[in-house]
Amino acid sequence: MTFKKDFKQQMVPEWEKDYMDYEGLKKILKEVKSCKQATQHRSLNHRLSLQRALGGLRLHGSNHTREGDIEDQVIDVKALELDGSKQLYKTKIQKHHEEGGEAETRFFQKLDEELNKVNSFYKDQVEAAKHEATLLSKQVEAFVALRIKVKNPDQGLKQIGSSAEESMDQNNQKIDSTGGPEADPIQQANRNTHLEDEAHDNCNRRDPMEILEQVKIDDALQSPTSTIKSAFTDSSDDELSFNKDELRKIEKQLRLVFTEFYQKLLHLKDYSFLNLTAFSKIMMKYEKSTSRAASRAYMRVVDNSYLGSSDEVNCLLERVESTFIRNFTQSNHKKGRKLLRPKTKRQRYNITFLSGFFSGCFLALLVATILRIVSQHLMKKQEGTFYMENIFPLYSIYGYITLHMLMYAANTYFWKRYRVNYPFLFGFRPGTELDYREVLLLSTGHAVVALLCFLINLHLEMNHKTATELVPLSLVILVLLITFCPFDIMYRSSRFFFLQCLFRCICVRLPDFFLADQLTSQVQAFRSFELYICYYGLGEHSRRQQKCQSRGFYNIQYFIVGIIPFWFRFAQCMRQWYEEGDITHAFSGLNSLSTIVAIVTRTIFELKKVTTWKVLALISSAVAVLQNTYCDIVIDWGLLRRHSKNPFLRDKLVVPHKSVYFVAMVLDIVLRLSWMQLVLELNWRPLHKVAMITFISCLEVIRRGIWNFFRLENEHLNNVGNYRAFKAVPHPFSFYDEVNDKDD
Repeated sequence: MTFKKDFKQQMVPEWEKDYMDYEGLKKILKEVKSCKQATQHRSLNHRLSLQRALGGLRLHGSNHTREGDIEDQVIDVKALELDGSKQLYKTKIQKHHEEGGEAETRFFQKLDEELNKVNSFYKDQVEAAKHEATLLSKQVEAFVALRIKVKNPDQGLKQIGSSAEESMDQNNQKIDSTGGPEADPIQQANRNTHLEDEAHDNCNRRDPMEILEQVKIDDALQSPTSTIKSAFTDSSDDELSFNKDELRKIEKQLRLVFTEFYQKLLHLKDYSFLNLTAFSKIMMKYEKSTSRAASRAYMRVVDNSYLGSSDEVNCLLERVESTFIRNFTQSNHKKGRKLLRPKTKRQRYNITFLSGFFSGCFLALLVATILRIVSQHLMKKQEGTFYMENIFPLYSIYGYITLHMLMYAANTYFWKRYRVNYPFLFGFRPGTELDYREVLLLSTGHAVVALLCFLINLHLEMNHKTATELVPLSLVILVLLITFCPFDIMYRSSRFFFLQCLFRCICVRLPDFFLADQLTSQVQAFRSFELYICYYGLGEHSRRQQKCQSRGFYNIQYFIVGIIPFWFRFAQCMRQWYEEGDITHAFSGLNSLSTIVAIVTRTIFELKKVTTWKVLALISSAVAVLQNTYCDIVIDWGLLRRHSKNPFLRDKLVVPHKSVYFVAMVLDIVLRLSWMQLVLELNWRPLHKVAMITFISCLEVIRRGIWNFFRLENEHLNNVGNYRAFKAVPHPFSFYDEVNDKDD
């Protein structure tokens, strides 16, 4: 892999524009190289003409001086002080009047701009990290005081101080013993300023109650119930209860704060290393292109800049690591480092092999199923109607799920290709997110099992009709058992993450409302699952009758099941509007409400077949289509900006081909309009009504897959604009003096 690809691959996506522009500098170097080559070519032609004119006399004087007289002082770099805090670097080139000098001047101007940009960004991020470390030290101080008070509620101040001092001395001896007598003096100095040392020292000097009286606990990780409760109660009356459950909850939250802060510091360290390497590589290319020795002089300046000379990130890393190990893993260094450091995910080739194997099996089973149906003339028999209205919907649910998973596999592939940081946006723990190969493996495996069961069902229908009905029931039980399986098999962390988001579908985190949007495209799958309950729960399968649609209770549930996904989305929008006060969320909630009205009127028309309800269904569906299309393109995708530098698109785009965005907008409108077929009920003679509903539902799943990519792209670009490359985990404690300062 070339350095250019490696450099881009290791960037933090949200900071991409603040890395050194290696590609832009390489383009300027190509111009310098082409100018030099043209000069050398003209010089060679001139020498040959002189040789011919002088009868073959050899001229070596000029070439000798050209190669042997390379000056050490090619450039002169000056550091200019700006406001006493930041430095600006400016390079002056010697002999810029030579051929290609203009391109070289532009190269060093661009190089200085990149060095100043990188230096300034890195310094700002380090200052922010130092400020965050100061706030974190106060959190540790309050946590240590709370832990002492919970574990020793009746001890006196002197006993508390002595016990804390003993534990601190023991831990210091352990850390010093690992460093050895000849440890680095900088590291020894840092060990004297650990965050936990400050916290323990403060606890030794002050009564823990004195510290805890100045803080209150924030319920940062709120649930929907706590949000509703906070609307009717005074949240300012929360007091410390000094119990173990509260301590355990705060410890869990502080662990998460430390982990995220440590990841940020690691990214800053990588940022410094990558940019220093990029400057070194580009200067080596400059020397190779121009045969002028300037790398050593410029790299000396880069190494002396804040980017190359600051060791504050390493100091903070050591302090955070030792604090975390001491306070959260009982000085277990191996366990502490395992929790803090990111887990690298290894690519396994057997996943690719199994995905290809299952894909081949799926195609073979699909062909076998079609040939079986055609050979038995099933659709021409009386049993064909029974199959299409009862058995086919029981299996179509697996088609919806498989198609949705395939679209998600395609989404993850393109997100990764265009550097959309979807693991961060969804809040996956490092190393637990599923790659597109793994999603494809699950999709094809699921499709193979479903098609195999359907083929078995067709075979049993000819010979053992009593056993036929047990096949789809066994399949749904198998899928549910795998989904809720507590054992560490088949990507347990991803399954539990999905179930947690499903349970929290009225929350306002991105994974929760993103999942709620997916559920709105799976209304027909929910109704197929309802058919399972009616078909097997009410004993219709044993009588082989189709009376579910004639039951009043089934029809009521048919309404409710179709509304539930949109109601979840409506509740999320209302909660966001209540908490953030942004009218955009209210507009999104209005879209969900209009869709609910359209579904209700359409379902009533489907059951009663009255012209009045058909007109109402057409009007409400048209309004819902218009509102949702506008919301998709303008709000969720952020497109159709008239004053953008990309006409009718955004200023920032991830996909380089602009035509992709226009094609996606047209497809979104067309696929939205296909939903109207369920109201118009146009007669498509080759297709049964149930098959038509299934086909349109599959189109909606495909539309949702397209929507997913551009929706997350827009979210990613918003994060880039705000440099939000890390989860903002709230601190568990807030201090009354800080709250009063903010109020003042």
